[in-house]
Amino acid sequence: MTTATKTASTSSVSASRLLDGKCILVTGGSRGIGAGVVRLLAEAGAKIAFTYSSREDSARQVMETLPGSGHQILQMNLTSEESVQEALDQLTSNWTRIDGLVNNAGITKDGLLMRMKTEDFDEVIQTNLRGTFFTCRAVTKLMIKARAGSIVNITSVIGLTGNAGQTNYAASKAGVIGFTKSLAMELGSRNVRANCVAPGFIQTEMTDVLTDDVKSAILKKIPLQSLGSVEDVASAVKFLLSDESKYITGQTLSVNGGMHFN
Repeated sequence: MTTATKTASTSSVSASRLLDGKCILVTGGSRGIGAGVVRLLAEAGAKIAFTYSSREDSARQVMETLPGSGHQILQMNLTSEESVQEALDQLTSNWTRIDGLVNNAGITKDGLLMRMKTEDFDEVIQTNLRGTFFTCRAVTKLMIKARAGSIVNITSVIGLTGNAGQTNYAASKAGVIGFTKSLAMELGSRNVRANCVAPGFIQTEMTDVLTDDVKSAILKKIPLQSLGSVEDVASAVKFLLSDESKYITGQTLSVNGGMHFN
């Protein structure tokens, strides 16, 4: 093996283990983008705790695929302050620190504003925005004490552009962006960073049910002419959790194929 080849090999190994030894909490890690994030972070050397709301079987299936050891699954209802705190208490009884937090869990309750039920608006805001507030408030106490940490909040291209039939979802995700910018300002002096990842249309079970006509209309709006992959989003999250992004905070990293430019 030549010196150049050795260097490239070493660099590759180093890049794949960006999160060695870090303890990271991911909300909503039992399916879709969350499951992809959990797997990639574990492959990068992190010890992972991830939450589920109701499908413990799905969470355990994801757990069985993770490399490494010391991973945990936690049940958490993001709309309940008590549930969030109970899950965090359970986690910190085993972990002495949390190096990273990924707020991925979220819901949609789509409908035109004139027909939208008040409870559908409230539930989306409470889960997507209020739940992010609960988890960040609980975890940042540990990060501030350690004077280190990285928070990545998953928002959406819809939070940047808006979308007919999703006033509640767009409001919640736009709120997450503003929340994260403010949090970055508050925590910077303690060496704790906060950023967003804003996925566009990503190939998951949610997009699998779309008709060919709907997919074709979506692709016309995307310069790269394809849906994104779960791995595309997970790679952005991994970067923002790693020390390679140590001078980046308060930003929204769009992963949307050029569908929208910040």
